Amino acid sequence: MHTRDLSDHSPYVPGRGDEEVARELGIDPAELITLSSNENPHGASPDAVEAIRESAESISVYPKSSHADLIAGLAEEWDLAEEQVWLSAGADGSIDYLSRAMLEPDDRILIPDPGFAYYGMSARYHHGEVATYDLDPADDFEQTAESILDAYAGERMIYVTSPHNPSGSVMDLSEVRLLADATAEETLVVVDEAYGEFAETPSAVELFEERDDVAVLRTFSKAYGLAGLRVGYALVPEDWADAYARVNTPFAASELACRAALAALVDDEHVERSIESARWGREYVREHVDAPTVESAGNFVLIEVGDAEAVTEALQHEGIIVRDCTSFGLPEHVRVTTGTREETRAAVEAINDVLARLEPGVSA
Repeated sequence: MHTRDLSDHSPYVPGRGDEEVARELGIDPAELITLSSNENPHGASPDAVEAIRESAESISVYPKSSHADLIAGLAEEWDLAEEQVWLSAGADGSIDYLSRAMLEPDDRILIPDPGFAYYGMSARYHHGEVATYDLDPADDFEQTAESILDAYAGERMIYVTSPHNPSGSVMDLSEVRLLADATAEETLVVVDEAYGEFAETPSAVELFEERDDVAVLRTFSKAYGLAGLRVGYALVPEDWADAYARVNTPFAASELACRAALAALVDDEHVERSIESARWGREYVREHVDAPTVESAGNFVLIEVGDAEAVTEALQHEGIIVRDCTSFGLPEHVRVTTGTREETRAAVEAINDVLARLEPGVSA
């Protein structure tokens, strides 16, 4: 007995966590500052935590009402019909739903390089094929319709990440419109706005009034601080919204996840605090770190450090965990999540100390 051939599938590589690194170093996880996975340094909304406590005894039943309530809440938040909200287990769940809904075997998608590995993974799981367009570090990972169209060959779906991970660059709404205008009628442009709350650019949802070939991905993992609950969603044009019932996993988000997300959705104070913190943090890093950075609209900053593996390893011994971006094809860069002000200052100081100690090409 064997699985089907999975040789074309590469595993997703997450950022390292504090418990994993602490075990290696033989220290208490509490001694580490973890800035590797773009998590919210302020945690979850207190209202979300309380909602979980209050709902704990309801976990013996399926989340019928909470699932419907969250969809209704999101539809109201975005001024869309409820059928246009595809709730999922994390935004990666929505990626799977779009693959199920859009791809026939051997259909191709076009994705950014570097970029989120799961775009391609999902397409391949559904027997699709993957092509890439390049985002150039020399141009600060600038995202334009022209650069994507240079690689476009009639793919069924195009993924745009705005703000982009790991660089933090954005694609202006005018460029998304140009891209959609220039591609075939049956090409769907998917704008992944997982970090959208931190940016000052408008959401591509604004395009829904004029077209049916753009979809948007969003998540509760970042600004809302619910990464551990895995709640995401897609926003889709009304013309094909009813496909959700045919492709979704029954009750895609759990009872506790839905209740927490409902509470977080209306906790404006927590979200605003998280956004302000990220915006302060990314500017502080760019102004004070002794290395080239990319202007970011997310809750992280990409830093060119020379030898990412050596710098990441050395920082762990200083109590700071950052993301080695070698898995993104950027072995000279690390990505640093914005923490609290205290954490961000400590990280910058440690990075500068490590860079001063390490010569290019010398391991820690």
